[in-house]
Amino acid sequence: MIWTPGLSDEPLSQGDLLEECPILVWEGDESAILRSRVIVLTQACDLAQNKSSRVVVAIVHEARTLVDQGTLKAVTIRDQVRSHRIWGWYFLPAGSGLPESLVDLRDLHTVPRELLEELVADGQRVARLLTPYREHMAQHFATTYARIALPEPYETES
Repeated sequence: MIWTPGLSDEPLSQGDLLEECPILVWEGDESAILRSRVIVLTQACDLAQNKSSRVVVAIVHEARTLVDQGTLKAVTIRDQVRSHRIWGWYFLPAGSGLPESLVDLRDLHTVPRELLEELVADGQRVARLLTPYREHMAQHFATTYARIALPEPYETES
């Protein structure tokens, strides 16, 4: 089991999956507020020690929706994303009433901690990713942004 459901009395933590989180998005000169499923990426220790008034979250998409929209192919999710070989996407298996999903680590937002705590109080936290899975997700998040790109590949002798 990788999910813990029913955390109504627990404080906000890394790996919390929240529904209906208001996210401000821009397209050109237009902005809108969308309500999205998100997962908390800010470190659990920073949240526990109240070191952060803003929290980093990533948008979570149902895998089936991404396939239906043509964003990703089912075979890509099955063979590459699920095994964590594609940077920027993190696979979440079904569980606790949730379908297979993908965290879009390229669609990050910072939201006020207070807003997320209100969502938790309103029952919008649906699950928490358990350890060591949340640490695995955090490592994938870090690796997505910490890769060092070389200007050109190394030349080889053959």
